[in-house]
Formats: sequence, C-alpha cells, structure tokens
Amino acid sequence: MTLLRHVIVVDLGYGDAGKGTIVDWLCATRPVTAVIRFNGGAQAAHNVVTPDGRHHTFAQFGSGTLHGVPTHLSRFMMVDPLALAAEAEHLAALGVAAPFELLTVDRQALLTTPWHRAANRRREAARGDDRHGSCGMGVGETAAFALAHPDLAVRAGDTESRATLARKLHGIRDALTAELGPLDAPPVADVADAFRWFGTAVRFVSSSRHLLEGSCVFEGAQGVLLDEWRGWHPYTTWSTTTFDNAETLLAENGGGDALRLGVVRTYTTRHGAGPLVTEDPQLTAALPERHNSHGPWQGAWRAGHFDAVAHRYAVEVCGGVDALAVTHMDAADRHDLKMCLAYEQLDRIVPGELGDLAYQEKLTQTLAAATPVYTGFGDVGEVLGAPVMVTSHGPAYSDKTLLSGPW
Repeated sequence: MTLLRHVIVVDLGYGDAGKGTIVDWLCATRPVTAVIRFNGGAQAAHNVVTPDGRHHTFAQFGSGTLHGVPTHLSRFMMVDPLALAAEAEHLAALGVAAPFELLTVDRQALLTTPWHRAANRRREAARGDDRHGSCGMGVGETAAFALAHPDLAVRAGDTESRATLARKLHGIRDALTAELGPLDAPPVADVADAFRWFGTAVRFVSSSRHLLEGSCVFEGAQGVLLDEWRGWHPYTTWSTTTFDNAETLLAENGGGDALRLGVVRTYTTRHGAGPLVTEDPQLTAALPERHNSHGPWQGAWRAGHFDAVAHRYAVEVCGGVDALAVTHMDAADRHDLKMCLAYEQLDRIVPGELGDLAYQEKLTQTLAAATPVYTGFGDVGEVLGAPVMVTSHGPAYSDKTLLSGPW
C-alpha cells in the first residue's frame, strides 16, 4: 500500500465493531491533525478505554480526544448541543482540560433539539412490537424534519442569531406538537439559551480545508448494514454509513486520497430488531458486553458467528476497502467461533439500485428466513478480500497489533 495521508474508518457490520478503539489507536500511534465525524449524531457510542483504565463513550467528540486530537463535526453530522455539553463534562473529568477548545463545527450541521428526541421516542413507542430499534436520541427525527420543513431546520450557524434561533425553535416545537401532541421538552427560552451558549463555546467553520492540510482520521458512526440506503429496511439509520460522505468532504476540499479501513469483529453483533442471520443465544450469553447491553430504545444486545455473507455485501456496496481492522481477537482465542460463508438459500447478497428501499425491504424478508451454513473460524482477510492491517486483543490502544500498513 502506498503512503496515504488520511484514513476513513467505517464499520462493516451493524455497528459496535470497535471504530472508536481503532480511531484511538490511530491517534496514539501517528500524527493526526483532526478527527472528522462524517455521519450520524449523538446516538454513536464508541467506547475507548485507556491503558490506565479510564473509560469514555464517545458520541460526538472524536475518539482521539484523550490524546488531545481536535474534532471537526462536518455538515453531515446532526449535532445535539445538550448531549455535547454532557459529553464535554465527562471528558473534563477524565483530564481533558478544555474539550470545546478542541472542537470545530460546520455552520451547516443540523442541530438536534429536545423536541426531535421526544418525537423520536413517541413514534418508536407507538410501534409497539414492531419497533425499528431506534437509539431514541432524535437523530432520525432531525433528518426527517429537515427534509419535511427545510425552512425550520435549525443549523449550527443559526445559534449566532438570537432571532433566527428563536424563530426556528418555536417552529420545530409547534410543528411536532401539532402532529404528535404535547412533548416532554424544556421551554423554548431555556433551549435557546443553551443553544446560544453552544454557539459561543465552539468555533464554527464553513470548510474543513485547513484540517485536510494535515493528516486526518474520518470516524464513521454505526455500520454499513444499517445504512439508510444499503441496510435492511426498515431496520436502518437515517444516515449514510459508507465511505461516501468522507470522500465527498475530501473531494470538496482538495484533501487527496485516503485509506479506506473497514472494521469488523471476529463475531457479528447488532442491537435491537432486524435480521442477524447467524444469531446464537449461547454466544450472546458467553460474550457479555461490558459497555453494550439491552437498551430501552435500541432493544436487546445480540451476538452471532461471523457472517461473511453480510460483511462481503458491506464491502461490495462500499465500493471495496483497502484494509481491515479485526477486533475482539481475544474472543476468538477463548471461544469456539465459527464462520458463515454461505446461507442455505444463497451465498451472495446482491445489491440493488441505490435508493430502492422496496428492494432493500425484500432483502430484509429474505434474510429473516435465511439459514446459515458454518465452517470453522478462518482468515477474515481472505474471506473479505482485503489485507488485515491491524488486530485488537483488548479495549486499549496498547492491545492493538499493526500487521501491515501505509506508514
């Protein structure tokens, strides 16, 4: 592999593969100008544990923050100022002196409000047993509202104008309460005060060009199998989880090429409802998660054997990967893990046309009835068609082993 300045980190599963710990390792072992978040919002949960035992769940700040690496929240992020303040408080308690001084935000980034979060939970609760598995953080509601009411969608730059901010916050509250009834949220004036404070605490920018003059790590959220267009509809996120947004930012800002790094576990997991062909309740019980468990909105934590069919699909719809990061190698050392290289019904999930959600829903139905065919656990790089660059045997960056790479 040739020398590349930037790295884009994407999860090739349903999320929770260990993107945060890989970003943490990258920031610990090479000079990084900034971590750029390019999709999702406050629903991300990237767990990082330091060698001395400190732990933080990164949601909006980049997972290199404990190394003093700045974060840039791009226009593809949906930013929750209230959740961001709580995250900054925890980072300060861990020894990060001034978290907000490490943060820049694109003026066009959408802001998630308490009404978005309350509306998200109201809709999900109304689905009853047909829940989609939302994180309950209002990220999807933020995206949907912006599409339906573009003139009312509040963006980061709006916090610089008290009048604009107040108008939009009132509009969001009124539109959502008219549709759903009263929602559990603070008064508009209190939210406006908090958002105005956010507007003074962070630095807004209109381009990430200055960051791309150095070496950046692009940190994705969730996983390709949850992608808004490529995942198993409707059990998906309102976000593009492939490399696309990061590569758009690079192209717009003349940032050059990047290493496309796909992250997988040695076993396949997901939170909540939706297909997980290789699910094994015994494996779920044998591999409990310290930092992932049953969530009131996401639903149950589920584990299954390595689903090469689904992960190969993820690689394909991403347009390929340059290298892989394989986490939870310690689980493969301790447990009898298997690989699923084919289902009884098929050995390849055929991608549809981008944007064809009816086709994606048919895939969901097919996978819900699929039966895995297992072999012994083998070479992840061989079955996914890309070299393994780094392996991880534990949560800290010191638990990583570089096998090959462009530096």
